[in-house]
Amino acid sequence: MVGGGVRDLLAGVKPKDFDIATNARPEQIRQLFRGCRLVGRRFMIAHVRMGPEIVEVTTFRGPITDSHERDETGRILSDNIYGTLEDDALRRDFTLNALYYDIRDDSIVDYTGGVEDLRARTVRLIGDPELRYREDPVRMLRAIRIGNKLHFRLDPAAVAPLKTLAPLLREIPPARLFDEVLKLLLNPEAVENFRAMHWFNLWRELFPDNAAALDAGGDEARGFIEGALANTAERVRQNQPVSPAFLFAALLWPSVRERAAELKTRQGHPEFIALTQAGDEGFARQSQRIAVPKRFSFPAREIWQLQPRFERRRGGQPQKFLTHPRFRAAYDFLLLRAAHGEPVQELADWWTQAQTGQTPVVPQGAEPPLPARKRRRRRRRGGGGPQQTPG
Repeated sequence: MVGGGVRDLLAGVKPKDFDIATNARPEQIRQLFRGCRLVGRRFMIAHVRMGPEIVEVTTFRGPITDSHERDETGRILSDNIYGTLEDDALRRDFTLNALYYDIRDDSIVDYTGGVEDLRARTVRLIGDPELRYREDPVRMLRAIRIGNKLHFRLDPAAVAPLKTLAPLLREIPPARLFDEVLKLLLNPEAVENFRAMHWFNLWRELFPDNAAALDAGGDEARGFIEGALANTAERVRQNQPVSPAFLFAALLWPSVRERAAELKTRQGHPEFIALTQAGDEGFARQSQRIAVPKRFSFPAREIWQLQPRFERRRGGQPQKFLTHPRFRAAYDFLLLRAAHGEPVQELADWWTQAQTGQTPVVPQGAEPPLPARKRRRRRRRGGGGPQQTPG
């Protein structure tokens, strides 16, 4: 066993999963296990299904040579060159992730000083940090995640290149960044991870619209984002379900809200139409950096589009809205807005009371006027009377 599972066990943290390293080639692994699937282009990995679990099995990687295909930034594009256990250890990203547990004698195999760094509570890269970040820029995100997860410090040499190399994240496929961002933000240390990414300019590369809104909105916008991340972190700690849709709705909201206000003011769009257009534009731009699957982006858009509906409190509209399948997520979003400076506290209080089965009083003038309905004209055919059908 190798990697995060061994690291977490030695650090006193419950492992999320376990990875296996072996001298067997991917094709040999597939022959041994019926439930095996080979994945990965840059480096082939075997996913072996064992009941409900998937065990990630990698073949020992060989040393880096001139034969490795790279792009202009130094990122390795093809890495299916195999070697020994020691070669594999030296190829791993951090010393803490290069610890192997040998089941034959219950020993820890350490070629890189990982045990020493574990005792010193330090996250350190193997080799030259700038070169290792260039090989795979996602390592910059992993350094932050591992450090905050274990409450370890980052080695100064690992910190030094971060701000300079942050633009390298643009070279990573957006689908891969989506997975890495979820690991960082659907996490008990989500707020700490956000602050570190923001400080090292990594956040600007991942969420450019949000970063611009944070620059313009100051403490209020930052408080909104940290509030959403704190709520997510608390749910993770309590083993409650968390939704990437709600998270992305919160992360993009400052810029979407600003754009919707502009569409209402300059182009006269109704609020629902303005939010719909602003949301579509926001996700289109965001997908250039992080590819958010439609199963998450569509519910996020709906959370935004339902916000104006909280203002409609006449007659049977509230009771009908309470049964909407997305009501709870939209209501939680309304509470988040109220808690961080938006002028919707009265609405939030009203809907909180409405869920108790009571019918709160709508304050005078709080209900927006209903749009005027056009009178339908009956089209008359022919002259003044009904058209006669000849007999």
